[in-house]
Amino acid sequence: MLYLGCPQWSSTAWKGSLLSSHCKSADMLNEYAHTFNSVEGNTSFYADPSHESLLRWCDAVPEDFKFTFKFHRRFSHELQLTNINNELNAWLTLFEPIFAKTGQIMLQLPSAFGPNALPLLTNFITQLPKHLNYGVEVRHPAFFQKGDAEIRLNQLLIENNINRISMDTRALFAVPAETDALIDAQQKKPYLPVHAIATGSNPMLRFVIASLNHEYKSYYQPWLKKIKQWLEEGKSPYVFFHTADNRESPLLARQFCQDLGYNHPVLAPFAGEREASQSSLF
Repeated sequence: MLYLGCPQWSSTAWKGSLLSSHCKSADMLNEYAHTFNSVEGNTSFYADPSHESLLRWCDAVPEDFKFTFKFHRRFSHELQLTNINNELNAWLTLFEPIFAKTGQIMLQLPSAFGPNALPLLTNFITQLPKHLNYGVEVRHPAFFQKGDAEIRLNQLLIENNINRISMDTRALFAVPAETDALIDAQQKKPYLPVHAIATGSNPMLRFVIASLNHEYKSYYQPWLKKIKQWLEEGKSPYVFFHTADNRESPLLARQFCQDLGYNHPVLAPFAGEREASQSSLF
């Protein structure tokens, strides 16, 4: 199984394309889930959703849809994985109603989290429920130098079947930051080497470009081969598509899937496209 998605499920910019032109905010997740089978739940990094919101989200998507939520930043950035027992138990209890439709929970570590902090990550992992899937994204340069630090990190993740998340921002930074969206994206996104490795059964790629008007295919060509390899090995990869303003993210996902030669609902006409086609008949 290949899980494809965007960094969000709601965007007014998608009305008339991915979403129907009159789609209400409350219906965006449901319409999004007719095309994509996963989504980056980035909002959980900044705020805890209410119990009622989680139930609504769960009801809005089909059984085979898989959310990928992020642990709140208080674990990684504020508490720095220390003294988190009570907070972690409360967070897991809150999200329990939606675990059946959760494909992966992501831990995004800050750039200051280096090799000396690996024991904290080890301890954090031991406290996680074993029946869920997890991914870890690191941003410290030492974890990209193919030395002892990276080896120890990868071994830790492999031993626990935890996925090392790859974030490929090369195409984003290949473009001069001449618009507000590009300036903002390049300020917020890391620019690190790309190491394509599957340390777990659900490898994840976060692929970021400037826009469809700039060269990007040469950056994902190697990923097409890698995704095919992972699928042949029986893995279920997750691939999420970003553009500087995310307006074109659904179209980027479609192009990737076309070039991959994989049969996925993203290849079918979007709700807004079907709507426009029907209108043209009259």
